[in-house]
Amino acid sequence: MDKIWEEMYEAAKAVLKPRTISGYVTAGEVSAAVLSKSGKIYTGVCIDTCSTLGICAERNAIFNMITNGENEIARVLCIAPIEGKGAPCGACRELMVQLMPTSYKDIEIMLDYRTCKTTTLGEITPEWWIDY
Repeated sequence: MDKIWEEMYEAAKAVLKPRTISGYVTAGEVSAAVLSKSGKIYTGVCIDTCSTLGICAERNAIFNMITNGENEIARVLCIAPIEGKGAPCGACRELMVQLMPTSYKDIEIMLDYRTCKTTTLGEITPEWWIDY
Protein backbone atom coordinates (compact mmCIF):
# COMPACT_ATOMS: atom_id res chain seq x y z
CA MET A 1 0.00 0.00 0.00
CA ASP A 2 1.36 3.40 -0.81
CA LYS A 3 1.93 6.07 1.82
CA ILE A 4 -0.89 8.38 0.72
CA TRP A 5 -3.55 5.71 1.41
CA GLU A 6 -2.06 5.32 4.88
CA GLU A 7 -2.16 9.10 5.42
CA MET A 8 -5.77 9.22 4.25
CA TYR A 9 -6.71 6.36 6.57
CA GLU A 10 -5.09 8.07 9.56
CA ALA A 11 -6.83 11.37 8.71
CA ALA A 12 -10.21 9.63 8.49
CA LYS A 13 -9.53 7.68 11.68
CA ALA A 14 -8.74 10.94 13.52
CA VAL A 15 -12.28 12.27 12.94
CA LEU A 16 -14.07 8.95 13.52
CA LYS A 17 -15.78 9.80 16.79
CA PRO A 18 -19.32 8.42 17.08
CA ARG A 19 -21.48 10.73 19.16
CA THR A 20 -25.03 11.80 19.82
CA ILE A 21 -25.62 15.46 19.07
CA SER A 22 -29.26 15.48 20.19
CA GLY A 23 -32.16 13.10 20.42
CA TYR A 24 -32.53 13.56 16.67
CA VAL A 25 -28.96 13.76 15.36
CA THR A 26 -25.94 11.48 15.55
CA ALA A 27 -22.56 11.98 13.91
CA GLY A 28 -19.22 10.38 13.35
CA GLU A 29 -20.14 6.71 13.01
CA VAL A 30 -18.54 6.81 9.55
CA SER A 31 -15.64 8.98 8.43
CA ALA A 32 -13.99 9.65 5.09
CA ALA A 33 -10.90 11.20 3.59
CA VAL A 34 -10.72 12.70 0.12
CA LEU A 35 -7.43 13.39 -1.62
CA SER A 36 -7.66 16.39 -3.93
CA LYS A 37 -5.70 16.58 -7.17
CA SER A 38 -3.41 19.10 -5.45
CA GLY A 39 -2.46 16.46 -2.89
CA LYS A 40 -4.35 17.83 0.12
CA ILE A 41 -6.45 15.54 2.29
CA TYR A 42 -9.92 16.63 3.40
CA THR A 43 -12.03 14.76 5.93
CA GLY A 44 -15.68 14.49 6.82
CA VAL A 45 -18.03 12.45 8.99
CA CYS A 46 -21.54 11.19 8.46
CA ILE A 47 -24.32 13.15 10.09
CA ASP A 48 -27.56 11.23 10.56
CA THR A 49 -30.88 12.84 11.40
CA CYS A 50 -34.33 11.43 12.03
CA SER A 51 -35.73 13.29 9.03
CA THR A 52 -33.24 12.31 6.26
CA LEU A 53 -31.45 15.67 6.34
CA GLY A 54 -28.13 14.00 7.10
CA ILE A 55 -25.09 13.57 4.92
CA CYS A 56 -22.61 10.81 4.15
CA ALA A 57 -19.02 11.14 5.29
CA GLU A 58 -17.73 11.13 1.70
CA ARG A 59 -19.94 14.02 0.62
CA ASN A 60 -19.07 15.89 3.80
CA ALA A 61 -15.36 15.49 2.97
CA ILE A 62 -15.99 16.58 -0.63
CA PHE A 63 -17.89 19.66 0.58
CA ASN A 64 -14.95 20.41 2.91
CA MET A 65 -12.66 20.24 -0.13
CA ILE A 66 -14.95 22.55 -2.12
CA THR A 67 -15.22 24.95 0.84
CA ASN A 68 -11.43 25.18 0.76
CA GLY A 69 -11.36 26.13 -2.92
CA GLU A 70 -10.69 22.81 -4.62
CA ASN A 71 -12.95 20.77 -6.87
CA GLU A 72 -10.96 17.84 -8.26
CA ILE A 73 -10.81 14.50 -6.47
CA ALA A 74 -8.01 11.97 -6.88
CA ARG A 75 -8.88 9.39 -4.20
CA VAL A 76 -11.63 8.54 -1.69
CA LEU A 77 -11.37 6.39 1.43
CA CYS A 78 -14.16 5.64 3.90
CA ILE A 79 -14.09 4.07 7.34
CA ALA A 80 -17.49 2.46 7.67
CA PRO A 81 -18.94 0.41 10.53
CA ILE A 82 -17.17 -2.57 8.96
CA GLU A 83 -13.91 -0.70 9.41
CA GLY A 84 -12.07 0.17 6.26
CA LYS A 85 -14.54 -1.51 3.91
CA GLY A 86 -17.12 0.03 1.65
CA ALA A 87 -17.92 1.80 -1.55
CA PRO A 88 -19.55 5.23 -1.89
CA CYS A 89 -23.34 5.19 -2.02
CA GLY A 90 -25.27 6.32 -5.07
CA ALA A 91 -25.64 9.92 -3.85
CA CYS A 92 -21.90 10.20 -3.25
CA ARG A 93 -21.13 8.69 -6.65
CA GLU A 94 -23.57 11.08 -8.29
CA LEU A 95 -21.89 14.10 -6.69
CA MET A 96 -18.44 12.95 -7.86
CA VAL A 97 -19.73 12.31 -11.39
CA GLN A 98 -21.33 15.75 -11.63
CA LEU A 99 -18.30 17.43 -10.05
CA MET A 100 -15.89 15.85 -12.55
CA PRO A 101 -18.02 14.84 -15.57
CA THR A 102 -15.12 14.31 -17.95
CA SER A 103 -12.74 12.56 -15.55
CA TYR A 104 -14.82 10.97 -12.76
CA LYS A 105 -13.93 7.48 -13.99
CA ASP A 106 -10.33 8.00 -12.85
CA ILE A 107 -11.13 8.68 -9.17
CA GLU A 108 -9.55 5.92 -7.09
CA ILE A 109 -11.71 4.34 -4.39
CA MET A 110 -10.41 2.27 -1.46
CA LEU A 111 -12.83 -0.65 -1.09
CA ASP A 112 -11.01 -2.58 1.63
CA TYR A 113 -8.13 -0.99 3.51
CA ARG A 114 -6.97 -4.19 5.18
CA THR A 115 -6.54 -6.06 1.91
CA CYS A 116 -5.53 -2.94 -0.07
CA LYS A 117 -8.38 -3.52 -2.51
CA THR A 118 -8.98 -0.46 -4.67
CA THR A 119 -11.05 0.30 -7.72
CA THR A 120 -12.01 3.36 -9.72
CA LEU A 121 -15.26 5.24 -9.75
CA GLY A 122 -15.54 4.31 -13.43
CA GLU A 123 -15.42 0.60 -12.60
CA ILE A 124 -18.14 0.81 -9.93
CA THR A 125 -20.20 3.43 -11.77
CA PRO A 126 -20.36 2.22 -15.38
CA GLU A 127 -22.72 3.61 -17.97
CA TRP A 128 -23.73 6.60 -15.86
CA TRP A 129 -26.39 8.92 -17.29
CA ILE A 130 -23.93 11.79 -17.73
CA ASP A 131 -21.98 9.75 -20.29
CA TYR A 132 -24.78 9.98 -22.86
